[in-house]
Amino acid sequence: MESRVAIIGIIVEEPSSIESLNHILHEYGAYIIGRMGIPYPKKEINIISIAVDAPQDVISALSGKIGKLSGISSKAAYSKV
Repeated sequence: MESRVAIIGIIVEEPSSIESLNHILHEYGAYIIGRMGIPYPKKEINIISIAVDAPQDVISALSGKIGKLSGISSKAAYSKV
């Protein structure tokens, strides 16, 4: 299956869900190119971006699993290549 490059943007509003988030990211570690996390204390949130290279169904599954976590939202943006 052909892979695509994408960025998954994640907003963490509930710190108690971070352990579950890290577990999911570890599960998909083979597809992750890089990860950047930015704490934003002023709004009491964390902003995370994950760069991935994976088949589209894997990216959708990862983003969907992350989005189902309590207090966490995610969105994927795909490259055209």
